[in-house]
Amino acid sequence: MIDVSAFVNALTFNAGYNTAIVAIGAVLLGWAGGTVGTFLLLRQRSLVSDALSHATLPGVGIAFLVMAWFGGSGRFLPGLLIGAAISAMIGLASVEWLTRRTRLKSDAAIGAVLSSFFGLGVVLLTVIQSLGIGRQAGIGSFLLGSTSGMLRNEAITLAVLALGVALLVFVFRRQLTLVCFDETFARTSGIDIRRTDLMLMFLVMAVTVTGLRVVGLILVVALLIIPPVAARFWTDKTSTMVLVSGLIGAVSGFIGTALSASVPNFPAGPVIVLVAACLFVLSLLFAPARGVFYGLYRARAFSRKVHRRQGLLAILRGEAIYDGDTIKVLKAERFIRADGTPTRVGLEAAENAAREEALWTIYLRDNPDAAYRAARMRLDPIAERLTTGEIAELEKQFSAPAGVLPAQ
Repeated sequence: MIDVSAFVNALTFNAGYNTAIVAIGAVLLGWAGGTVGTFLLLRQRSLVSDALSHATLPGVGIAFLVMAWFGGSGRFLPGLLIGAAISAMIGLASVEWLTRRTRLKSDAAIGAVLSSFFGLGVVLLTVIQSLGIGRQAGIGSFLLGSTSGMLRNEAITLAVLALGVALLVFVFRRQLTLVCFDETFARTSGIDIRRTDLMLMFLVMAVTVTGLRVVGLILVVALLIIPPVAARFWTDKTSTMVLVSGLIGAVSGFIGTALSASVPNFPAGPVIVLVAACLFVLSLLFAPARGVFYGLYRARAFSRKVHRRQGLLAILRGEAIYDGDTIKVLKAERFIRADGTPTRVGLEAAENAAREEALWTIYLRDNPDAAYRAARMRLDPIAERLTTGEIAELEKQFSAPAGVLPAQ
C-alpha cells in the first residue's frame, strides 16, 4: 500500500536530502528524454534508441573490469558511464556500417547489433560476478536501474548530465527541426545533415547513458519514446510538442520517484515508466488535438452539421424528411414541430442556409483550389470562414433564389 504521508513528503521534497536529489535528477532526465525523443520520433528513428541502450551494457562491464584491474572498486560512476558511452558509440557505428555497406535494412541492422551487444553484456556481467574482484554488488542494477542505492554524488552527476542534454536541445532546436521536416531546405540553408544526425544520436546516447542508473538500459528507451508519442496527441506544432513531451517526461520522473519512495521495495525505474505509460493513455483518450474521445466528439459534431444543413435545405424545397437523425437534429433546434411541420425559426434558418449555399457555390466557382476543404467549410456559418470583404464581394454576385420568406 502507498504511504500517503510519505508520498506527499516526497512530492514536497521533505523526504530527505538524498530522495530530493534523486527526484531532481529523475525530473531532469525525464525532461531531457522527452525533448530529445521528440526529434528522434520526428526523424523516424525511434528504434535507434533501443539499439543504443542495449549497446551500453558491454561498456559497463568492460569499464568495471578495467577499473577493478587497476585496483579500484570498479563502481566509479563516471568511469562506468564513459565505458557505456564508448560501447554505445561502437554500437551506433556498427548499425551505420551495416546499413551503408551491406544490403541489410536499418531495422535488421539494429536488431543484429542490439542482440549481439546485449548478449555480450550479459556474459560480461556473469563473468564479473564469478571473478570476485571489485565491488560487484549492484552492478546488475544497470539492467533495470536502482535509485534506492544511488549515492548523493552519483545523483548529482546524473542531474548535471541531464541538464546539459536539455540545454543542448534548446541551443540546436532550430536545425534539428529543419532536418526532421525538410532535408532539402535544411541543406540549402547551410545545415550539414549528417552532422546534425550525428548530434541527435549523441544526444540520444547521452540520455541513454544518463538514464542507466535511474531506469536501467532496458527501460531507458521508454523515456525517449513514450513522452513524445503522448505529446503528439496534444499538438501539431513542433515547439509545443517539445515542451509537452519534456513536461510529460519530467512529471513521470517526479511522480515515479515519489511513488517509489512511498512504497517499500517499489523500484523507481519501472514505476517511472508506468507513470509515463499512464500519461500516454490519458493523452490517447482525452487530448484535444488527436484524442480518441475528442475525435468521437468531432465526428458527432460534423454529422450533426450535415444533418442540420441537409434538413434545412429540405425544408426550403418543401421535401419530406425521413432520416431519423435529421429529424432529431431539427427538433432539438426547434426548426420543426412534433408533427414535422417547419416552425418560423426553421423557415428563417432554411432561408439563410439556402443563401449561404448559394454564396459558397459562387466562392468555389471563383476559387477552385479551395474545393478540397469546401465539404467542411460550407457546413459552418460563412461569417466564420470568410472575411467581411470576401462575403461582401460574393453578395454582389448573388442573385437571391425564391425563398420561403420575403426578403427583409
